[in-house]
Amino acid sequence: MNLTAPRISLGRIALLAALLLFAAFFLTPLYVMLSTSLKTMDEIRNGTLLSPPMSPGFAAWAKAWSSACTGTDCGGLQPFFMNSLLMVLPAVAVSTSIGAVNGYVLSKWKFRGSEFMFALLLFGVFMPMQVVLLPMSQVLGWLGIASSVWGLILVHVVAGIPSTTLFFRNYYVGLPDELIKAAMLDGAGFWQIFWRIVLPLSTPILVVTLIWQFTNIWNDFLYGVVFSGADSKPITVGLNNLANTSSSVKEYNVDMAAAMIAALPTLFVYIVAGKYFVRGLTAGAVKG
Repeated sequence: MNLTAPRISLGRIALLAALLLFAAFFLTPLYVMLSTSLKTMDEIRNGTLLSPPMSPGFAAWAKAWSSACTGTDCGGLQPFFMNSLLMVLPAVAVSTSIGAVNGYVLSKWKFRGSEFMFALLLFGVFMPMQVVLLPMSQVLGWLGIASSVWGLILVHVVAGIPSTTLFFRNYYVGLPDELIKAAMLDGAGFWQIFWRIVLPLSTPILVVTLIWQFTNIWNDFLYGVVFSGADSKPITVGLNNLANTSSSVKEYNVDMAAAMIAALPTLFVYIVAGKYFVRGLTAGAVKG
C-alpha cells in the first residue's frame, strides 16, 4: 500500500497561479466599484483606490437609487431601472419564442429557399447596429410607438431574432429526425410536435438564449439613447446621465453605487444560471 502523498507538478502549480492571477485581474474592477460605493467621500479622499471601507454604509446606494441627479431630474435611477425591466422581460420572451419557432422550421421542416432565408437571417447577426437606426426610427414613427417602451421592445425583438434563430436552429439540427417522423406517423401536427417533443428537449438552449438576450438587451446603450423618450429611457442611459451630470463635488461613491445597481441584474443572472449557460453551449448552442 503506497502511503506517500501525491506530488503536485510544477506545471499544475503554474497553471493554478496563472488562473488566480487572471481571476484577480478581472475581479479587481468589481471590487473597486463595490468598495468605493460603500465608502464616504472623506474615506475616498484620504484613502487609496484598493483600500477597503472602514465604516461600510449604503448611503451612496440610497442616493443613487432615489435622489441622484440625472441631468435636470433628481429622481435617481429608480425610473430608469423600471423602464429597463418593462422593456427587457417582454423583449426577451418574444425574441426567444420567435427564434425557437424559426429554428424548428429551418431545421426540421425545411422548404424550398429555407437555406437562403437562414443565410439572410444569419447576415443580421453580423450587421452593425448603426445601419438600422434611420430605417428603424422611420418604422417606429409610422407605427406611432416612437420614443416609447413599446418601441424599444420592438427594436430589441427584431434585433434579437437573427441570434436566437441561429442558436435554436443549430441546436435542433442535432435532434434525431426520426423523432419528428415517428410523431408525424402517429398523426401529430406541426405545433403538437413542437410543444410535446421538441420544446421539452430544448432546456439547455433555452437557458443559453434567455441569458444571452437578457444580457444584450439590459446592457444596450445605443438603441436606448436613440429610440427612447424622456419617460422611457433605460438604465444604461440613466447611468450615463448620472455620471455626466455636473455638480460642485464629484461623488464617486454615488457613481459607483449607480454602476453596481445597473449591473446587479446581469450579475445575478450569471451567478444563478452561469453553469447552465456553459452546459447549454456545450450541448449544442455553437454546433454547425
